[in-house]
Amino acid sequence: MKNWKKEAKTALMVIVGNGLLALGVAAFILPNDLVSGGITGLGLIAEHWLGFDVGLGITVCNWVLFFVGALFLGKKFALSTLLATVVYPFELMLLRKVDYLQHITDDVLLAALFAGILVGAGMGLVIKEGASTGGMDIPPLILNKKFGLSVPMLIWVFDFVIIAFQILFATPEQLLYGIVVIIVTSVVMDKVMMLGESQTQVTIVSPKHAEISQAIQQKLDRGVTYLESVTGWLEQPGRVILSVISHRQLPAMKELVEEIDPTAFLVAAKVSEVRGRGFSLHKDHPARRIEGQNAE
Repeated sequence: MKNWKKEAKTALMVIVGNGLLALGVAAFILPNDLVSGGITGLGLIAEHWLGFDVGLGITVCNWVLFFVGALFLGKKFALSTLLATVVYPFELMLLRKVDYLQHITDDVLLAALFAGILVGAGMGLVIKEGASTGGMDIPPLILNKKFGLSVPMLIWVFDFVIIAFQILFATPEQLLYGIVVIIVTSVVMDKVMMLGESQTQVTIVSPKHAEISQAIQQKLDRGVTYLESVTGWLEQPGRVILSVISHRQLPAMKELVEEIDPTAFLVAAKVSEVRGRGFSLHKDHPARRIEGQNAE
């Protein structure tokens, strides 16, 4: 059941993510003649040099890259990218038929910014689920498998190469706006991939560690871990409290620690991802587990 739910969620995110990607292209990139990297850039190149409609060019390039990926990366990869290969060209074709989307704005800078936001959000949603957007994700993955090269670096390289090819038929201004799209896409994609996963890690040094630990567990309902420590000046042994809380709980945590020990040393740091009990897994309180064992 869990695998079915996970696969359904992944499929939904692929559809929604590619929909945002297609919206950014259909509403902002194509109507304002912006250049683009990725599979959309290949479609624009095919449109100019071969006379293909950009949607047809994207579809052809997508399927060619799909079969190349299946050849080098195997059937499992092919199955994981099949949905994206079909969905993106289809959604782009539908959105291009919506007349309203072709006239949202004539401000090219605004179009570049919103194109980057939508494309980055779409790609972030798909990659966050561990899926692939297909298209120009595939060559970097092949080179990574064969030569161990960095995938993010290769994606940047391919994007700029694709934009460079468009120098032959685009104005310098269009190229500059295209670079804006790529940069905004990268920033938004990184933010979306980390969305909802960042937490605050708190480290507390205090001789009253037992009282503070008990208060954190009872009042904030957060787990704690003890780290054995030695003070630097007097070289006295002790314990450091390590806990992970939500950003909103930090003020309550500081107030709680100050009430018990105003001289406690507290360090709070943002962490980008947390997995385990209480976060990616359900909480498992020892007291409840013992009660259940006693009931048996």
